[in-house]
Amino acid sequence: MTIDWKNYQLKSFFDELIDEQGRPRPHGKKLAQFLSELSDTDLNGARAAADFAIKEMGITFTVYGEGSSIDRAWPMDIIPRIIANREWQKVEVGLKQRVKALNMFIDDLYHDQKIIKDGIFPKELLDKSVNFRQQCVGINPPHNIWAHICGSDLVRDGDGTMYVLEDNLRVPSGVSYMLENRSVMKRVFPEMFEHIDILPVNDYPSQLFDMLCDMSPRSQDTPEVVVLTPGIFNSAYFEHCYLAQEMGCELVEGRDLQVNDDDCVYMKTVNGLRRVDVIYRRIDDLFIDPEAFLPDSTLGVPGLMRAWRAGNVALVNAPGAGVADDKVIYTYVPQMIEYYLSEKIQLPNVETYRCYEKDDYKYVIENIEKLVVKPANESGGYGLLIGPNSTRQEQQECIERIKADPRNYIAQPTLSLSTVPTLDGDNTEGRHVDLRPFVLSSGQQTYVTTGGLTRVALIKGSLVVNSSQGGGSKDTWIIDGENG
Repeated sequence: MTIDWKNYQLKSFFDELIDEQGRPRPHGKKLAQFLSELSDTDLNGARAAADFAIKEMGITFTVYGEGSSIDRAWPMDIIPRIIANREWQKVEVGLKQRVKALNMFIDDLYHDQKIIKDGIFPKELLDKSVNFRQQCVGINPPHNIWAHICGSDLVRDGDGTMYVLEDNLRVPSGVSYMLENRSVMKRVFPEMFEHIDILPVNDYPSQLFDMLCDMSPRSQDTPEVVVLTPGIFNSAYFEHCYLAQEMGCELVEGRDLQVNDDDCVYMKTVNGLRRVDVIYRRIDDLFIDPEAFLPDSTLGVPGLMRAWRAGNVALVNAPGAGVADDKVIYTYVPQMIEYYLSEKIQLPNVETYRCYEKDDYKYVIENIEKLVVKPANESGGYGLLIGPNSTRQEQQECIERIKADPRNYIAQPTLSLSTVPTLDGDNTEGRHVDLRPFVLSSGQQTYVTTGGLTRVALIKGSLVVNSSQGGGSKDTWIIDGENG
């Protein structure tokens, strides 16, 4: 299993560590040299140490299926994914630009809808949006920020260019795994952090807490901030607990909160009621308030929307932000940036076909075996059709779904996603990756994580990186300096 980069199989993909001549890229030289000097015993020991650390730290995720849920240890590969800081600085600029425009778009939709009146964005798309919340019309969240936390998924194509694949603006998850991956790597390979200039990621919890405090409707030194979770059966419950603990906040469920006649939110404590200023909610819109949305929801807090509308509590992310978490609306982000910011997009979208448009619809139906088809509002890799890896029957079933509801589908070319060396049994092979950085927006400043959560397709040849679909993760290193 000793790593020999000369025999590393690149195939036809852009590899992020080893170039076409089989040499380490400049910012990866130290990492490649370090890994090549490890013996089989060293590598096996490192992998075992990582597995032990993950179990000891209790890093888990939940997989649902057939009416049950199973907690599994977080899958992580010990070879990190590296990106040069000079490139990352450009990505950061592009992400900040994108999130600024998206927040302006969401605020516009819930107020004057100028982008529709000016003919830039089609009204029929909004009319058929499953995440537009009529209950949010006219509400003015602090600093006009709706998507305070955004996780945009990035991919690198065969030419090495970084693209935005989609935006996650409802309840984006995964940042705790980014942080825990770094903790595991420091345990397994502490010497690498002494000899390679790896930028830190551990300031995220403090940045998140500061952003949440900035949203407080009351002027005070220490606002009461809570993390609202659906409970232990949620797939991201580990993350809810982790972030609450790291920020020093209370982790609450809906039953722990109440809205009184003064339209303020209070937390039930052993010492009586305590007013809450900011709720970092990890519950989907439809479940947060049975008065405003689903009346039979037991997860939320009756009257929460009243309190938010009155300006007595901040909700992060704001209800209704998911209107822009739609893969059809994603295709309009370049136009949003030009319309609201008078700028050209810095971080390009992947080429995308809108199935509700006549020409695109025809092309998708006729070329479905070449394309990746996605429903507009699914997540976790569900509902995805990867044309080249699908059967004719699967393609025909997908075509029927598109015909029944063209608005609900987009299609993209099957990308030659970049690879990163990954341990697979006794071999080191390239596996496809994506990247989810996290962007925090307070309206006063914008923060982007140093890198993000790299997800990796652990199955050979697979393009699906979601943990719920058999994917894993890697620590993401932003390397400062030309030679790693």
